[in-house]
Amino acid sequence: MLELKFLDWLIVFLYFVFILAIGFYLRRWSYGNEDFFLAGRRNSALVSAFAFLSANLGSLEILGWTGASLKYGILTAHFYWIGAVPAMLFLGLFMMRFYYKKNIISLPGYLSFRFDERVRFVSALSFAIMTVLMSGVNIYLMALIFKLILGWNWHVSIWVSALTVSIYTALGGLTSAIFTEVVQFFLVWFGLVFVAVLGIIDFGGFSFLKEFPEQMVSLWENTLSPSQNPMGITFMGIILGLGWVLSFGYWTTDFLVVQRAFAAKDLESARLAPIIASFFKMALPFVVSFGGLIALRLIQEGEIKLLLDENGNYVYDSALPALIMYYYSPGLIGLGVTALLAGFMAGQAGNITAFNTVFTQDIYKPLFRPKADEKELVLVGRISTFVGILLSIASAYWAMNFPTIMDYIQAIFSWVNAPLFAVVLLGMVSKRITPTSAFYGLTAGIIFSFFLFFGVRQGFISPSYIAFSRDASEMSLNLWRAWWSWLITFLITVLLSFFTKPNPEEKIKGLVLGLDPESESNQKRVVPFFKKAEFWALISLTILILLNIIFF
Repeated sequence: MLELKFLDWLIVFLYFVFILAIGFYLRRWSYGNEDFFLAGRRNSALVSAFAFLSANLGSLEILGWTGASLKYGILTAHFYWIGAVPAMLFLGLFMMRFYYKKNIISLPGYLSFRFDERVRFVSALSFAIMTVLMSGVNIYLMALIFKLILGWNWHVSIWVSALTVSIYTALGGLTSAIFTEVVQFFLVWFGLVFVAVLGIIDFGGFSFLKEFPEQMVSLWENTLSPSQNPMGITFMGIILGLGWVLSFGYWTTDFLVVQRAFAAKDLESARLAPIIASFFKMALPFVVSFGGLIALRLIQEGEIKLLLDENGNYVYDSALPALIMYYYSPGLIGLGVTALLAGFMAGQAGNITAFNTVFTQDIYKPLFRPKADEKELVLVGRISTFVGILLSIASAYWAMNFPTIMDYIQAIFSWVNAPLFAVVLLGMVSKRITPTSAFYGLTAGIIFSFFLFFGVRQGFISPSYIAFSRDASEMSLNLWRAWWSWLITFLITVLLSFFTKPNPEEKIKGLVLGLDPESESNQKRVVPFFKKAEFWALISLTILILLNIIFF
C-alpha cells in the first residue's frame, strides 16, 4: 500500500466535494421529465461527444484494458479501433436520425414505436439487468483502487463509491451525470495520459516495442490461428464477433452511451456526437495498451512489486495503479487517483442513469402508470436510482468472484447487445420485419447466448463448437458467442416475418429506411463541407485504416 501525502488527500477530497456540489446545484434544472432524463436537450455536439465517450470511459477502458494489455498485448487496441470506430460512425451517419426524430428518451422506447410493447419490455428488462451488472463492475474496480492505494477494506470501499454516485445522480439526473462526465473526461485524460508518456520517455521512445515478442505488438499478423497470439483468437473472430456484432451492438444500441447523443440540442449535433468521440476513442490505446506493455516491461525488470498477489500471481487489474505509484510524485499521485475515481464514477453514473430511465420510462410507466405525470416520473426516477445502486452493490460482490473482469464484461455484452443489434438493424432497414418476429427473435437470441455461456462453463458444450478451437480463450469464446447469438436472432426474426403481420406503414414512418415523411432535401441545410458529419466521418475512417496498417 502507498501512503498518500497531504496534497494527494486534498485533491481527492476536493474532487468528491465538487461532484456532490454539482448534484445539489443542478437539482434546480432537473424538475421536468425531459430535464431529468434528457438533460433538457440543450447540449452542443462537442459536449454531447465528451459525455458520449466519458460514459464509456470508465473502468473498462482505464483500468480493465490496461490490465488486459499486460496479458494480451496490443491486441486490446482492436476494442478501440475496429471494435468501436466503424460502429460509432454508423450510428452518427445512419441510425441517429431514426432515434432522434421521435424525441425518444430510451432505446426500448424506439422499439416500442417500431414494434410493440412486448419487444420494448424484453429489451428494457435486459438493459436494466445489464446496467446493474456493469455498474457493479465499476463499483468493484473503484473499490479495488481504494484497497490497493488507500488501504481501505472491501466493504467500506464499495459503499463509499456507490453512495457518492447515487447522491449526485439522484439529485441532478442525466443533467448532473453529463455535466460531471464532461469534467471527468478531461480529468481522466490529464490525470492518466502522463503515465504512458513518462513510461515511453523512460524507455527511450517507441523503439521499446521492438523488444517484445511479435505476437504482443501486432494487430493482425498473428491471427491466422488461435495458437499464434495470446488472446487465442482468429481474424474472423475479431471481424465477425468484435468488429461487427459486439461493436455495433454496443455503440448503436447500448442506451448507456446512446442516451448522451439523445441529449444534443438538434439532429446535426446528435449525429456529430459519436463521430467527434471516435477521434478520442482512437487515441486511447496509446494510454491503455501501451500502459500495459510498459507495466510488463517493468515487471520483467523487477521494478513493480504490487502486481503480485499473495500467491505470487499477477493481478492484471492493478497494472495502472502500479504505474501511477511508480511514475508519479506526491500531488500527481493524488491527481492520478482522482482521475481513476473519476473514470469509475463516470461509468457508474452512466449505468445508473440508464437504469433509472429504462425502469421509469419503459417498465414503470407503460406497465403500471401509463398516465403518470412528470413529477411522479421524476420521483420514481430518483427512487429507482437508489434501488439500482443497491442492486449494483450486490453485483459488485458477485463480480469479485470472476477471475478476469474483462472476460466478464464482454460476456455481458454478448448476452444482451448482440441479439438486440440484430433486431434493431432489421427494424431500421426493412418495413417487413414484424413485432411478433422481433419479439421471438430477440428472446431466442438472449436465451441462446446464455445457454452457450453456461454450457461451456458447466462442461456439456465444447469450446470447439463455438470458437473452432478446444483451447479457445475466454475472450475468444465471448466474441464467437456474440456472433452466433446475433446470427440466431437474425435468422429467426427474418423467418418469422414471412408468417406474421407487419405494422402499418403509417405507424412506422420516420423509423424505417425508405419511410421518411420528410425528404432528404428538406432535412439538409447548406453548410460548409467541414461542418458536415460525413466529412469528419471520412477523416476518422482514414485514420483508423492508417493505424491498422502501422500496427499490422
